[in-house]
Amino acid sequence: MVENGVYHWRNRELREHVAVLDGKVAPTKVLTNGTYLNVYTKQWLTANIWILKDRIIYVGEKMPDQITGVELVDCENRYLVPGYIEPHAHPFQLYNPEELAIHAAKFGTTTLVNDNLMWLFLLDKTKAFTLLEEFNKLPVSMYWWARFDSQTALKDEEAIFNSETVLSWLENRFVVQGGELTGWPQLLRGDDRLLYWMQEANRLGKPVEGHLPGASEGTLNKMKLLGVTADHESMTAEEVISRLRLGYSVGLRYSSIRPDLPELLEELVSSGINNYENLTMNTDGSTPTFYENGLMNVCIAIAIEKGVPLEEAYRMATYNVARHFNFDDKLGGIAPGKIAHINILEEKTNPDPISVLASGEWIKKEQVEQRVSSNLDWKEHNVGPIEFDWALSESDLQFSIPIGLDMVNDVIIKPYAIQTDVTLQELPTTNSDAFLLLIDRKGKWRVNTTIRGFTNKLGAIASSYSTTGDMVYIGKNKQDILLASNRLQELGGGIVIVHEGTIIFELPLTLGGIMFDGKMDDLIAKEKELKQILKNFGYPYGDPVYSILFLSATHLPFIRITQRGIVDVKKREVLFPAIMR
Repeated sequence: MVENGVYHWRNRELREHVAVLDGKVAPTKVLTNGTYLNVYTKQWLTANIWILKDRIIYVGEKMPDQITGVELVDCENRYLVPGYIEPHAHPFQLYNPEELAIHAAKFGTTTLVNDNLMWLFLLDKTKAFTLLEEFNKLPVSMYWWARFDSQTALKDEEAIFNSETVLSWLENRFVVQGGELTGWPQLLRGDDRLLYWMQEANRLGKPVEGHLPGASEGTLNKMKLLGVTADHESMTAEEVISRLRLGYSVGLRYSSIRPDLPELLEELVSSGINNYENLTMNTDGSTPTFYENGLMNVCIAIAIEKGVPLEEAYRMATYNVARHFNFDDKLGGIAPGKIAHINILEEKTNPDPISVLASGEWIKKEQVEQRVSSNLDWKEHNVGPIEFDWALSESDLQFSIPIGLDMVNDVIIKPYAIQTDVTLQELPTTNSDAFLLLIDRKGKWRVNTTIRGFTNKLGAIASSYSTTGDMVYIGKNKQDILLASNRLQELGGGIVIVHEGTIIFELPLTLGGIMFDGKMDDLIAKEKELKQILKNFGYPYGDPVYSILFLSATHLPFIRITQRGIVDVKKREVLFPAIMR
């Protein structure tokens, strides 16, 4: 059974487990004659593995005395490795956490450590904690972070990020870390409340993950003194090594925005690194299409290709992660007492499993996907379509701010002086200026400006998918914006594209206006369509979903559109405040 965030068995169950060894109780499954990776000795050993329900009971040469009714699985000439662990998941990037978990497990990632940020925006803590209980019924192991900051500028930060809320999350049995800490500059400026939360995390034995892109040696030392234990923002091998030398657990990133892993590993291997104990890998909440071929299996394959020793490549996605989060007593290895998360491979060097066990259940068997039962009723947990009691009007489309947002790449934005006449009903297609509007999901305030570099001709895109779940509108034509907004509200949330008065694309996001209520394969197909349409209308970068998401993200330079208004990130100033509607 599952309890206290990790698996826990009652005395009766523990006695039953021992009884299997004594021949009094038959195991559920036995994987026979398999060659498995022992992550502790870094050896490939041949063994029979006994499983009772969700737990590994025995690993060794013997067969059980009782085999009547036992599922015997011949693993001769097969290789067994622990289920992979994704240590840094943002499970709300159009997909929902349940569907991400099921999709990931098909490719061997049977444990996810998840961001809790969207629950803070969508639900009160009581409802959120009840939902975490439901996720815990999945065969995939689901763990969570406790965020300390919003990574944007909120109208009322205190309403969400206060000691009562943050500490209750830290104490939750499914939460295994504090962070990620995007608000670290305010910590260095003397925010003792933030420091208190970090120390509480450390007291509870839960690591604190930083978010330290480009941090200097001095900053890295200070953050270590203040309680940060991990970071995933290294962009060069030199940055990786500097963090390792200071005692950080370092996550190497392979994401849709920062696919740095191949280059980082190539440089690390060339540098002669021979200790991988404090290295992990992650996919940092990539958008759906990036996950078409899996999660951590892809990272392990890259590590093997780049010359990381085979055993270390697997440990970076299993044991190293489990040890960092202090749940290595139950996860990250194949040994007695572990949860039966096991991947069966055809070749050691190919981490794509032909069969996957999660909590002793078949997720995939001999390349055939198995049905994973789920009883999650989203509406029961107050996660459903947005109910709008307001409508976008012509009066909301008044643009007079002289400063706009200029896209440098998918997510980096600089300010620019608006020269286009923004009083027009439609902006010219001779430039890439477009109207940009952010409106409170409850319709109370708005921020109007322009964005340059997103499109050169698109009528409108409307999205309830954003950093905070507020409404984002981008486009050349005000009437198309109004039409897109109306359709978005009819859907109860989502992404809608309109051009020349015609709806040409829609993606319903009926779970809180953020998440798709459907299969990952269907979502991947829709995202591919979305990307192609936006590319056809002049979007020049690789990930428009992240571009929309990070318009409000103040952990990135230089200027952002937020609930408070247009913000200069470096100066921490509101340049133009939000307007009440």
